[in-house]
Parts: sequence; C-alpha cells; structure tokens
Amino acid sequence: MSVLDNWKQWEDFLADRLHQAQHQGMNNEAVGDLAFQIGDYLSNQVEPKNEQERILADLWSVASDDEKHAIANMMVKLVQNNGTR
Repeated sequence: MSVLDNWKQWEDFLADRLHQAQHQGMNNEAVGDLAFQIGDYLSNQVEPKNEQERILADLWSVASDDEKHAIANMMVKLVQNNGTR
C-alpha cells in the first residue's frame, strides 16, 4: 500500500521528511518551496487516492501561485508536530 492511499500515513510520511530536512539544516523558506514543488508535481502527476487528497487537488487546481504557496505552507504547518521525528 502506498503512503498516498491513507491520509494519516501521508501526514506521517510528510512529517518524517520535514523533520529530516530540518535536522539537516534546511530553512523554512526552502521547506516551503519544496512543499510547493511537491504539491505541483502531485497535482499534475498523481490521481488523488482519498477524500482529503481530492479536496487539496481541487483547491490547488483553482489557486493562484501565491495561494498554492499558502496551501503548501499550511501543509508544512499541519504536519510539523506529527511523525516520528
């Protein structure tokens, strides 16, 4: 099963990657830019696998670039306190 199949697994996966990046010294701006790139890739290449991903995909599809950056930054904030650290 892919981490994209289950929202909680996806959150945990993102949180673990976020903690790794921060531990390696990546700053918040770089993390936000990477989250934007990941969101853009997922939107263009990956079919949503659950309701939460469908909502994010729908929001992403109508958002301006500034709004997409805001969504990406909110996802970072959402997972910041999750994962295994």
